[in-house]
Amino acid sequence: MKEIIIFGGAGFIGINAAQTFLKKGYQVHIFDNLSRQGTLKNLDWLKTQGKFKFTKGDIRNGEQVLDFLLSHPNTTAVLHLAAQVAVTTSIDAPREDFETNALGTFNILEGLRSLKSKGKNPFLIYASTNKVYGSLSHLKVLEEKDHYAFQQPIDSISEVHPLDFHSPYGCSKGTGDQYVLDYSRIYGIQASSFRQSCIYGYRQFGIEDQGWVAWFTIASVLNKPITIYGNGKQVRDILFIDDLIACYVGAVENPDKISGKAYNIGGGPQCTLSLLQLIEELKILNKKNINLKFSTLRPGDQPIFICNIQKIYKDLQWAPKISPQQGIRKLYDWVYTHQDLFKD
Repeated sequence: MKEIIIFGGAGFIGINAAQTFLKKGYQVHIFDNLSRQGTLKNLDWLKTQGKFKFTKGDIRNGEQVLDFLLSHPNTTAVLHLAAQVAVTTSIDAPREDFETNALGTFNILEGLRSLKSKGKNPFLIYASTNKVYGSLSHLKVLEEKDHYAFQQPIDSISEVHPLDFHSPYGCSKGTGDQYVLDYSRIYGIQASSFRQSCIYGYRQFGIEDQGWVAWFTIASVLNKPITIYGNGKQVRDILFIDDLIACYVGAVENPDKISGKAYNIGGGPQCTLSLLQLIEELKILNKKNINLKFSTLRPGDQPIFICNIQKIYKDLQWAPKISPQQGIRKLYDWVYTHQDLFKD
């Protein structure tokens, strides 16, 4: 039986990945500190999907991470999804952000280096972020009625675009991103960095500071007020969770094709949405107005970010299949039928 380790496996992306790999017959090992809202509920749900092994631990503890990895020498793949995920939190608590994202990633890489010295070399996927490209303030942006747009000839950001770690969060995740690529180059660790852009979907307990598609959806269903920071014309390419996990599966099954490389993973130019456009979609689904207010733009917020995903398509023949309208409908229906999960 193939084995996979998922650091941060009780979170939104991790729990969906765990379910998929369980269904594919993998032995799933989850390592999580359970600090995120909803992680206990996610684990309870996963118990209904199959048998897995859970270890409560913190990636900031290097000895704990090393012992965990060495105790699973037959692992074929590692998903590193454990992170501090909010820009605002990184500004308020930069040391915690650094220790989780930068030091935590370093600890995992060191553990994998120890495994390699024993003849084991599982493939690592590191969940990086589009924030490694910074605010993109040097690019010319057009302001349309309900969204921003890149001024042609640019329509998306590729992996050759210069990195610019804007905000402590961008710095910490970018540090992990570069360490992953360098450990692959210097030590021969099998690893890829996935610079992910706005993932959304089932079992996402989105909050105001992180996971905006999920938060807007949850708030609209529960009749909670929504604050838009800025004018709401900010645009992202959004990617439904099922499409992301399909990419993970393709990567885990073809590590030699992508090891040592960084990839933009998002909806791409065909799956873009502004905050205002999402609000309009939710009004249609909810069949009522939404309690909306506006506030000052938050530091480091990109007016527009759209992934160029041609590189991952070329290497893995992967591309999103679920449109924003389809994905938002799926998420809305799930939230609507699971409102009891959000009573807290």
